[in-house]
Amino acid sequence: MRQVTLLSVVLVILVVIIIPTLVVRSLGPSGTGKEMRSVAVHKGEDIPIKVYMHETNQIFEMSLEDYIKGVLAAEMPAEFDLEALKAQAVAARTYAVKNMVFFGGPGLASRPGADVSTDHRESQAWTSEAQAKQRWGPFKADDYWKKISQAVEGTRGLILTFSGEPINAVFHSTSGGQTASAREVWGFDYPYLQSVACQWDQKSPRYQETKEWALSDLESRLGADAGVMAAAQNGSSAIAQIIDHTASGRVAKVRVGNKTFTGAELREKLELRSTDFSVDVKGDKMIFHTTGYGHGVGLCQYGANGLAKEGRDFRQILTYYYTGVALKNVHGT
Repeated sequence: MRQVTLLSVVLVILVVIIIPTLVVRSLGPSGTGKEMRSVAVHKGEDIPIKVYMHETNQIFEMSLEDYIKGVLAAEMPAEFDLEALKAQAVAARTYAVKNMVFFGGPGLASRPGADVSTDHRESQAWTSEAQAKQRWGPFKADDYWKKISQAVEGTRGLILTFSGEPINAVFHSTSGGQTASAREVWGFDYPYLQSVACQWDQKSPRYQETKEWALSDLESRLGADAGVMAAAQNGSSAIAQIIDHTASGRVAKVRVGNKTFTGAELREKLELRSTDFSVDVKGDKMIFHTTGYGHGVGLCQYGANGLAKEGRDFRQILTYYYTGVALKNVHGT
C-alpha cells in the first residue's frame, strides 16, 4: 500500500509540476549564435512581448497578438485585401518571435529588457489602436480596425519557418516587377530569400518616380571629391554612368563625377525610393527615374495585394515570396 501511495505522489509531481515546465522541440538556431527554442504555449494563451516605445523611451509589455495588430496597422494599408493583410500578419509575427527572449531570441540589442522597438529603423513600425483610428478618420476607423483584428486572429500563432527555424521575414512596399535576393542586397544568402518575378504591384502609387537634383546640390550631398561640378564645367558627356546591375536588374555600381558608389549608397545619399533606377543629365540637373520602393527583398506588399485580388490565400502568397518555407503554429497546433 505504501508503494502505491508513493507511486501516486510521484505521478502527481510529474504531471503537475515537471511536465509543464519542459521545453519542447527546439525551433533551431536563430542565426545569432544562440539556440532558439519553442516553449510550451497552450492554445488561446496570450504570449507576452516587451516593446520599446521609442517616442516615450519606455518599455511596455503586451500580448503578442495585440502587438501584431499594431504592426499591421502601421506597416500595410488597411484597405488591402484580407488575405494580403493575413500574409503581412504572419510575416510580422515571425519577425517578432525570432527576436523574442521568450522564445530564446536575442531581444533588442539597443535596449536591454525589450524584445522589439516601435522604431521602424531597428524593428517593425507600430501604432496604437487610437493612433490608427485617428489616421483613418471617423468613417473608416472601426471597419478598418475590425479588418486588422480579423487578419491577426485568423492567423493567430502562425509563423514562417525554414528547416524548423523562424525565418528573417523581411518585406518591402513595391518590388517593381522583380524582387531581389538577400545576397544581392546584403551580401549574404538565405535559401528562402530569393529573387522572384512580381507583376502584381504595378498599381502601387510608388511604382515609379522621377526625382531631380541640381548638380550643385549633388556636390554637397556626395562630397567635393566626387567632382560633379568639375565634370560638368569640363563638358563631360558622362557625369553619371551606371557600371553594373544586380541579378534582379537593380543598380549594383554607379559612377557620379569621378566617384563610384554602390546602388544602395547612392539611394541613401540621394533619398531615392529604390536601387532600381536610371540616370540622365539635362543642363544643370541630374534626373533619376526609379522603379519600386524599398530594398526589394522578401514579401512585396503591393504584390501580395495583387495576388490576393486574383484569389490567392495568405499561405499561397507567403510561399511564393519566401522560397521553401513552412508554416508553424507557436501554440503547437
